[in-house]
Amino acid sequence: MIAEKNATKPIVACETEVIEADVAIVGAGLAGSLARAVLARAGYRVVLIDKRSIPPDEFRVEKIAGRQIDILRRLGFIDDVEAIAAPYDRVLNIRSGKLVDIGVGRSYGISYANLVNMARGLTPDASSLLLDQVTNVSCSEERQQLTLASGKRVVSRLVVLATGMANVLGHSLGMRRQMLAARHSVSFGFTIARPDNAPFDFDALTCYGEEAADGVDYLSLFPMSGGMRANLFMFRDPTDPIMRELRRDTRRTLLRLMPGLQPYLGDFEVVGQVQNWVMDLTVTEGHLQPGVVLIGDAFQTNCPAAGTGVGRLLVDVERLCTDYVPRWLETAGMGVDKIAQFYSDRDKLAADHHSLQLANFRQALTSNTDVRWNLRRKLHFLRRTITHRVDRIRPGWVMRVRSALR
Repeated sequence: MIAEKNATKPIVACETEVIEADVAIVGAGLAGSLARAVLARAGYRVVLIDKRSIPPDEFRVEKIAGRQIDILRRLGFIDDVEAIAAPYDRVLNIRSGKLVDIGVGRSYGISYANLVNMARGLTPDASSLLLDQVTNVSCSEERQQLTLASGKRVVSRLVVLATGMANVLGHSLGMRRQMLAARHSVSFGFTIARPDNAPFDFDALTCYGEEAADGVDYLSLFPMSGGMRANLFMFRDPTDPIMRELRRDTRRTLLRLMPGLQPYLGDFEVVGQVQNWVMDLTVTEGHLQPGVVLIGDAFQTNCPAAGTGVGRLLVDVERLCTDYVPRWLETAGMGVDKIAQFYSDRDKLAADHHSLQLANFRQALTSNTDVRWNLRRKLHFLRRTITHRVDRIRPGWVMRVRSALR
């Protein structure tokens, strides 16, 4: 849907330093930058506000795959991702040094900073990105006002908070983070290479943990522009001494935890910085307010091992910016009745629920040591192995059976 002509005047700062817009987005990470691109393309006046001109090189989204690619294609951005990402189509999945199965399907490896820079560049109008800091936000059923550190003010019909896990502005509006699972998971990100820079014998590889007591979910190896990227996901106390060992002697500690890796990696070394992330699972309460909506991690955080974070983010951006915002701006007001439509959207609710459900499943499948989960863990990998072997003998047979059972 394209905005009305009378709502698409260019953004200008008048003498009183007041900037008017249809939508003000706070946070120029992936969620905020993609939201600006979708809305600006539809002709709306959008202001994107962030205090940093260069995205931080954070250990966050580093893979795009599956339904995430489908949403990016629908939004019209997949070509932009392909231009800067490293594609791969085949993943070896192993456990205890043995092949479990082989994953087939297009995926992309890309650093978070490069992904955000790509998203920011989707909107050619550089003036719609304000390098400033929001110091105060005031929302109502009609107009929203943002006060910036520079003294400027932004007045808009709607404010979108895409501030990630930073909760200062939400807190000032009375929003609170509800803790669902403190220190739920621990993640490590680093790059590996062979001493002679020779290629590895696989496009991508996933190695699953061997013992529940180790608390290791899996190690994912995949190509990125800087080399073979490694993401290690664990469900273990972040204060455990092994965390320090992984930071100080990553290679040796990794092979001690996952000895089955050695035949696949051969001689290798860890290059560059080892990044570490401890994730709490939280959801925002008190979010149903006039004039303001939260997307991505600003509303609910995700377990990195579940791999649902970027998927949830993309669902939020697609549903909010292609459906709700255009309809909301057609009529006066921005009351709670409008805002509630987004939070009760069927696709959004399903994505949020699936994210939490998968986070709990991966934790239990990895580290729960009771009899029921020990059996379930064995059956999980046995089923995958048998399915893979059957599919090698009768290609396509498994897929046909699954289709018939739906």
